[in-house]
Amino acid sequence: MVQSPVNNEHHLLAALAAGDRTATEQIYQQHFKIVNGWLIKNGGTSADAADVFQEAMVVLFGKAENEDFRLTCSIGTYLFAVSKRLWYKKLQRQSRDPVSLKYDTEGEEDEYGVAHEEDINVHHEREVHYEQLNTALDQIGEPCRSLLKAFYHNDKSMQEIAADFGYTNPENAKTQKYKCLTRLRKLFYGVQAK
Repeated sequence: MVQSPVNNEHHLLAALAAGDRTATEQIYQQHFKIVNGWLIKNGGTSADAADVFQEAMVVLFGKAENEDFRLTCSIGTYLFAVSKRLWYKKLQRQSRDPVSLKYDTEGEEDEYGVAHEEDINVHHEREVHYEQLNTALDQIGEPCRSLLKAFYHNDKSMQEIAADFGYTNPENAKTQKYKCLTRLRKLFYGVQAK
């Protein structure tokens, strides 16, 4: 019997705890690329990413089996936080003892549990901030929205922005960017206060 993908994350977590292979595959497909990309940017390889992600999945599976466990963020955020923590831990062990290939996990479960919760809270806060920032960007209107995205997301220079947006010179574009940022800050902090 082929099962369809699970949309609700709580159901997905329950399916994972029940050993549903479809749930495992779905989680892997949705979240591995992000961990892989981050890990490669931080000194790892795709093989390292596969190992770290598998360990993070084991941690998630263990948590999912616990009926008292309540996931307070997305599965992706949780896996990213756990993977990040595991990778930093691995790098720390290698720098202390580069010759040792031992992997001793005894006694690390509690330490990871506390550390994961802290990382998850930080990532959850960031997710909330990104949502608030996107809401503020939606409210700011044009041309500010496009101008700020061109500068911050697309890494365009003031010269390019001046040409793209029809400003007479880069200084005028810079002045407009400053005005847009001021408006965005007011909107962002207004959204946060709600």
